[in-house]
Amino acid sequence: MATRTDPLNLEVVELIGAVVARYHEEYDRAAAEQALTGAQARVLGLLSIEAMPMRQIARRLKCEPSNVTGIVDRLALRGLVERRADPGDRRIKVAALTAEGVEVARVLRDSLDFAREPLAGFSREEREVLRGMLRRMAGE
Repeated sequence: MATRTDPLNLEVVELIGAVVARYHEEYDRAAAEQALTGAQARVLGLLSIEAMPMRQIARRLKCEPSNVTGIVDRLALRGLVERRADPGDRRIKVAALTAEGVEVARVLRDSLDFAREPLAGFSREEREVLRGMLRRMAGE
C-alpha cells in the first residue's frame, strides 16, 4: 500500500499541481483578453452549463456567497449575466447568462486549449479511465 511519502505519490501530486497551475494561468489569460477576472470567467463557465442560484455558484467555486454576489453584480453591469426567478421556486433568484454572456463564455471555452491537445492523443478508453480516477479523487 502506498503511503503519503511514497515517491510515486509525491510525483503524482506535483504533476496534478502543475496541471492545475497551467489551467489557472491559461484561464486567467483568456479572462484578461475579455477584460474579466479569473473568478468572473469561472462564473461564466458555470453558468454556460445552467443557470443557478448564488449559493450553488458559491458551493461550486468553494467561496462565500457574498463574493459571488459581487462577481455577478459586475457581470450584470457588463450585460453578461442577469438575475431571473427560479422556475421551480419563484422566491429564489438564479444567475443566468444573457445572449452576450453566452458568446463570451463560448470564446473563453474555445480559448482554453492547454488540455485539448494532450487529451486528443488519448484514446476514448484512456480518457474515460482518467475521468473516473479524477472523479474518485474529487470525491464524486
